Amino acid sequence: MEVVSCSTATQAMEILKDQAFDLVVTDFMMPDMDGLELLAHIRQEYPETRVIMITAHANVQHAVRTMQYGAIDYIAKPFATADLVERVKASLATPAEAPEKPKTRAKAPAKKTRAKVSFIGEAPNVQRLKERLPRVAKNRAPVFIQGESGTGKEVLARQIHLMSDRAEGPYVTINCANLPRELVESHLFGHRKGAFTGAIDDMVGAFERAHGGTLLLDEITEVEPAVQAKLLRVLQEREFQRVGTTEPQKVDVRVIATSNRNVGEAIAEGVFREDLYHRLSVFPLMVPPLRERISDVPLLAKHFVHKYCELYGLPEKTISRDLMRRFKSHPWPGNVRQLENMVQRGVILSADEDVIEVEHVFDEFFAEAEANGTGRLPDEKMQTIEDMERYMILQALSESGNNQQLAAERLGISARTIRNKLRKYREEGHIT
Repeated sequence: MEVVSCSTATQAMEILKDQAFDLVVTDFMMPDMDGLELLAHIRQEYPETRVIMITAHANVQHAVRTMQYGAIDYIAKPFATADLVERVKASLATPAEAPEKPKTRAKAPAKKTRAKVSFIGEAPNVQRLKERLPRVAKNRAPVFIQGESGTGKEVLARQIHLMSDRAEGPYVTINCANLPRELVESHLFGHRKGAFTGAIDDMVGAFERAHGGTLLLDEITEVEPAVQAKLLRVLQEREFQRVGTTEPQKVDVRVIATSNRNVGEAIAEGVFREDLYHRLSVFPLMVPPLRERISDVPLLAKHFVHKYCELYGLPEKTISRDLMRRFKSHPWPGNVRQLENMVQRGVILSADEDVIEVEHVFDEFFAEAEANGTGRLPDEKMQTIEDMERYMILQALSESGNNQQLAAERLGISARTIRNKLRKYREEGHIT
């Protein structure tokens, strides 16, 4: 059985153009589009490809809607790996049928899905940012987008692509922080069969897949310095080499890079090359945190209410004055992503009610869980800093369904740091 993994729905759509698959297993929450949009695209373009949907927000309405869109199975988090394997085997053992295309497919062709992407905001600092986008988009120079986790850097990057003359070309994303260190170079540049242990076949890298389009290097400051040197060469020479070959290959790619780190500190610490930064930051953009654009909270909240009411098949809802007041006074450490999660929670918990109230979002049960997730420890665990750190990491992993990238974003550290810590905990016997 051959398995191909993708970090975004957009990447999956690009791979599906070139390779046929019997089954797609997708998460519901993804950075560029949600699982239902990807499912709708697959049902229209590849009706014989089966889809299993995974979600952390399981409810009857969501499950029904997922099945209506054409999924053959629906798995709620958390789940055992063995259970997932059995469900996959059962799905593949059933003869494939081309299901009738749901009526909703006519509303969600690929081009309309792309058109939905927009960076929402009317605050002065956001308006200044958006005013620069047309000039930034209509050329091929690299862009470096900085901002805290959850501010919408990926949304901004995708909008730049859609506003450019490359909008009809591929848009490929690579999350540099979420790739194993030894596979980063291979995912970026591809490899030849036998180039290293585990290279059982040729692999096309991100630069090659993005030829004629845009490549988003998300969290680029997490890339190893040795690979950074090769990235610099690609940007300068517009050519690369697959791992295991000596033949240079020309490429036409516009690169957009993002980072949630203080780049000046990363350069001073020697973990990020200054020459690479200058090569990438022809157009440096800074996305403001939500606390610096509080006037946009009502606009964003209403947008997310509409999004999730439509997604879950619920009647349109409004946000109560008290809840909106709470939203406007909230510090938003998780930025727009945190606001979206809270609104999604409110839409689900308000069920058939027309108004989302404070108790649907700021419930004491969730407040306690969130407090624990940000580092409040039971008294008996307050022993050493190392104990506190270990507890916070394991708690964040538990609450994110063992998704290392989500846990890292919640804690404000890199996914690589979490991987290194977990290796240390196993060696010390704290976990198995």
